Amino acid sequence: MGEQKNESADLAPKVTGIGGIFFYSDDLQKTKDWYTQNLGIEINAWGSSSFDSRNIDKPEEVNTLQWSPFKKDSDHFAPSQKEFMINYRVQNLDALLSRLKENGVSILDDVATYDFGKFVHIMDAEGNKIELWEPAE
Repeated sequence: MGEQKNESADLAPKVTGIGGIFFYSDDLQKTKDWYTQNLGIEINAWGSSSFDSRNIDKPEEVNTLQWSPFKKDSDHFAPSQKEFMINYRVQNLDALLSRLKENGVSILDDVATYDFGKFVHIMDAEGNKIELWEPAE
């Protein structure tokens, strides 16, 4: 028999997947061209590529992962000194932020809301800037 899931756990504040992978590039166009030519990654109008997948627990739900290089001298990942930033898809962002604040996690900005969801940036214990994204319904 299949395992029954606790319905209340569905609203738990947590990461549910990867929403994006972003990294710096010394030569942005050359990097994009290399990935397109060698790995078949098509670059869209926003300078990134989107990878779609289905939620195994809700097959009707399509999730998207954004992949994008950024110009090396961009400050997009600041204050992190790292060469990358990961976007985590989350559920119940407000409750997650409350828990992060209680745990003393550095919250870098206010929640920004767009048609496609809510975003906020935090720093992890190693100085990595992390983007949290709660997709719009």
